[in-house]
Amino acid sequence: MLGVRFSLFTRIMLWFFLNLLVLGGVFLALINLDFRFDRNSFFFAPNSRLDYLARLITNETQDKTRDERDAILRRYAEYYRVTLYIFDDDAKQIGGPPVALPPEIAEKIVRNKMPAPVRDGDGRPAEPKMMRPPAPFFYTKTADPPLYWSSSPVFVFDRDLPDPVRARLVAASDSFTGNGLFFNPWPWLLTIGVVVAVSTAVWFPFVRGLTRNIAEMNDAAEKIADEDFSARVSERRSDELGHLGASINHLAQRLEGFVGGQKRFLGDVSHELNSPLARMQFALSILEDRVDEKNRGYVEDVREEVELMSKLVKELLTYSKAGIKAPQIELERTVLRPLVERVAEREKGAEAVAVEISIDPATEVLAQPEMLARAIANVVRNSVRHAGREGSIEISAVDGNEVELKIRDRGAGVPDDALEKIFDPFYRLETHRSRATGGTGLGLAIVKTCVEACQGKVTAQNHKDGGLEITIRLKK
Repeated sequence: MLGVRFSLFTRIMLWFFLNLLVLGGVFLALINLDFRFDRNSFFFAPNSRLDYLARLITNETQDKTRDERDAILRRYAEYYRVTLYIFDDDAKQIGGPPVALPPEIAEKIVRNKMPAPVRDGDGRPAEPKMMRPPAPFFYTKTADPPLYWSSSPVFVFDRDLPDPVRARLVAASDSFTGNGLFFNPWPWLLTIGVVVAVSTAVWFPFVRGLTRNIAEMNDAAEKIADEDFSARVSERRSDELGHLGASINHLAQRLEGFVGGQKRFLGDVSHELNSPLARMQFALSILEDRVDEKNRGYVEDVREEVELMSKLVKELLTYSKAGIKAPQIELERTVLRPLVERVAEREKGAEAVAVEISIDPATEVLAQPEMLARAIANVVRNSVRHAGREGSIEISAVDGNEVELKIRDRGAGVPDDALEKIFDPFYRLETHRSRATGGTGLGLAIVKTCVEACQGKVTAQNHKDGGLEITIRLKK
């Protein structure tokens, strides 16, 4: 069997049939044990205890008076904690404490009369054990008073009568089990317990291994979705889950190569473009001094385009560096408020924008200060550019299991379907790029990359009172 590969479906079915085989073996063992100890046990006779008690009373009450018979009934009634009566086939009481028999019980006694006693060849009554008729038992509940009744056939031997009286032993109890005399739940409870225990023992290792592998794959998929391509799963299984794990590992490896190569390519291109752009800017500054007034506007247009291109190249370089160096970044404990104040003061510049900071001076986070400052700067700059005229910008921090840094503006917010897209590279809400709106579509992408490099998370939501709110979650 070694080296044979089974599908997940085959494994599940094999475990199922193994479970059935084990349960069948346990059941046969219980039946064998039951035969060995008591042939009239609960597994074979639903009313075996009451039937056995009826046999005892039949034997013990032979040639006894009514008082002696009642004493025997009291003794057994105290032992089983029930009330015992004897009624003849006409529902007339001939033993036990006086009782007003409920009509439904009397009806059952009369309806289930016992056949005439069996006699031997000499015309004498047969032995009681030979006279056991196949009369049915009954089990009934009465409402007033609420009692449970059960019955078993008995013979009553009276000194004054030649033949035994065909009668019924009737037991009444306020418990539906009759304290074990009517119904003994323990064999069933034992059987259920054994079934549950055996099923758990058989299925738990298989199901536990299955769910553990699925949980591992789910965790790896979430990490890959968050651009952590170092996630790997076990490939030890030889079924469909093993193949899926191998596919996930292959996917993570390919994505790691693609994304890493893309960012390295962007970094290399950006780095190579910096030098010619710098030379172009230098040449344009010289040309601007030498061109006549009539053509100076054309030079100014070219200079602005070159500056815009230079800005885009720098942001591409920043984005690629943040992504490539993220795994090697060492985090350090950073006091949050001074860093936020410094960044906010620099980014609002000469703009008449109020920045309100509500951060406890003692709040600290684990981060790379330069990366965190760059992320906060890009968010504040974005808020100043797009919502600076609408009101103040609020920066606050909530200190709990982690620190939540919230930056909120008073602008119009963004469409709900764009909240997750605004962190994608080159995504812009505007349908066109212009000098008026500015931006390259990389600002918030750089924020996401820098925050994740600090092992944090960033999300965006529209505030209930208006404006866009960026939340940066950082470890303490």
